[in-house]
Amino acid sequence: MAVEILNESGTAVEEDILLKLARHVLTALHLHPGAELSVICVDEAAMEQLHLEWMDLPGATDVMSFPMDELRPGTAESSSPEGVLGDVVICPQVAAIQAKRGGHSTTDEMSLLLTHGLLHLVGFDHDEPDEKAEMFALQHQLLSDFLGRPAPKPTED
Repeated sequence: MAVEILNESGTAVEEDILLKLARHVLTALHLHPGAELSVICVDEAAMEQLHLEWMDLPGATDVMSFPMDELRPGTAESSSPEGVLGDVVICPQVAAIQAKRGGHSTTDEMSLLLTHGLLHLVGFDHDEPDEKAEMFALQHQLLSDFLGRPAPKPTED
C-alpha cells in the first residue's frame, strides 16, 4: 500500500507509528495492496481554513477526511478495487489538547484520529446512533489490535 505521511504542522509527530497504523487498518479492512493514501499533519491555522472551507464551521478541528475513489472495505476472499483512498488531515495541536483532556498520550490520540479518519474514507459515518455504534466499535477494535492493549476512548464533542 502506498501511504504517504506529510508533516506540515511544525510539531514533531510519530510518523513511523502513523505509517504502521495506516497499513494495519488498510490490511484489516482488506483494501487492495495498491491502494493509495495520504496522511497530512497541519497546524491549527491550516486546519481552521479547511474546516471553514469544507464544513463551513469556524475553528480548528482534530481530523478531516477527503475521500477520492470512494473505495469500500473488501473481504478476506476479495480485496477492494485498486484506487486512491484520499487524504486524512490531522491537527497535532488539537490532538494534544484532546489527549490531555482524555488522559492519554498525544500519540495515542493521533492514532485514534487516524483510525477514525480512515474509517470515514471507506464509507463509515456516525450521524445515526446505529452507524456510530458500528463505526466506533470497529475503530476501537482496529486500534486495540494495533496497540496490543485497549484503545483510548474518543473525546466526545
